[in-house]
Amino acid sequence: MSSSLHVPCAHRTLLLEPSAHATTAGYHPPTAGQLAAVLSTAKGSQSKKDVYGAGTFPAPLVLPNDELALDPECPGQDMKEWLGERKQISGKRKVIYVAAPPAVNDDASFVSNWVTPCSRSNNPPSTPSPTTSDITAYLSAFYHGVPVRPLPIPLSFALWDTESKAPLPKRSRSRPTSPKPTYIALCTDRDATRIRTRPDPTCTFLRQLCLDDLLDCAIAILPADAYALLLLVQHDLFEDADDFMCGRAYGGSRVAVVSMARYRPALDAQQGVERVHAWPACHCRAYVEACCSHEETRTKKRDAKRRKVEKGAEPEVVWQEVSPGTAQPAAAECPLELAVRAHATLPLLDTSSSSVPASPDALSALWLTRVCRTASHELGHCFGIEHCVYYACVMQGTASIGEDVRQPPYLCPVDLVKVLVASGARVKERYKALLGFNKKHEGTHMFDAFAAWIEARLRELD
Repeated sequence: MSSSLHVPCAHRTLLLEPSAHATTAGYHPPTAGQLAAVLSTAKGSQSKKDVYGAGTFPAPLVLPNDELALDPECPGQDMKEWLGERKQISGKRKVIYVAAPPAVNDDASFVSNWVTPCSRSNNPPSTPSPTTSDITAYLSAFYHGVPVRPLPIPLSFALWDTESKAPLPKRSRSRPTSPKPTYIALCTDRDATRIRTRPDPTCTFLRQLCLDDLLDCAIAILPADAYALLLLVQHDLFEDADDFMCGRAYGGSRVAVVSMARYRPALDAQQGVERVHAWPACHCRAYVEACCSHEETRTKKRDAKRRKVEKGAEPEVVWQEVSPGTAQPAAAECPLELAVRAHATLPLLDTSSSSVPASPDALSALWLTRVCRTASHELGHCFGIEHCVYYACVMQGTASIGEDVRQPPYLCPVDLVKVLVASGARVKERYKALLGFNKKHEGTHMFDAFAAWIEARLRELD
């Protein structure tokens, strides 16, 4: 679905409930009583009267082709189920380790070319990639109470020793070429793990790395005192029949891998990734209705076969400001409303209406927000938390890059209690740790919006 990435919007009315498409897709949101019952299974949980406001924790939107629209019967995980399945943090295993993207050995220098999108092969991107230190700091705040440290084991990509030592092919004048080995090695100072590679079927990158192989390597290098290990990579990943993967966790093995590749802002237009209506502005009612109307129109045209749409020229999603209808309006000072205001206050990035193009630092910060959100999600699986179906939540499943940027960075009440029980942290101290990180990164849409949401949430808790 193409989208109006460069069109500003006032986000006058917010939608706090699932979209109209949710019913069509077969998703039925839990009732307030059902939510209270889910929460009441937690140790020290509150009574039925303590139902969380939709202006703080709205329902999942369930837009066309979202994960819950494709799998509306996905079961939820209440506290009782989580308590019976989780692996507890112990004195011996209590550290979350974050492994930086592997270096590249001289004998495999061509692997570095696989990080650059094909469309920019002759003009390397100037946007700095997120730093491991920033991602580690975010996760330290998100999982406040659990030590989060850099992995002390150096990692590097190298040639797999069974590969041919034949000379490299000559470069074409029109486009640089690169060796295309079936395998490369991911090395520590002691061992090497074979990593399968393949051409990218989407032609976005030259080659992809096998996610399963990287996860196997993460299991092999898991330190003795680790509760979990997150391996960051800059390369695009694949798994089975999927075109690409951004991340995966083996929760039972307490390891996760996250790729930065597809979150690169330079790919937003190609991938139809929203900036104007990224979280929290995705709750803009006009935008939600436009997405649903667009899908309804496409379905009618496809079923009726009235006319063909020219290849590559899908109708554009256009939103208009609308007056409130039956949808529940957001309170003027609720956390979500304040988050949207903070988001809308900042200038749009790379827009035709902006007199000053987005700086590389601004785009790098945007890139960082996306990796932080996915990293916190994948580590949540290492804590035994399954995909959320109750609220809009960072633990929701996602079916696309476009849906990724609509997911909130916060944990819903159901999953927040799980993390607090696991980490031993107090809710206010955790929020304050996250607020501190967000404040250090002021001027970034998601971090500013998250800071505004947290400040309002803390006022609710006082």
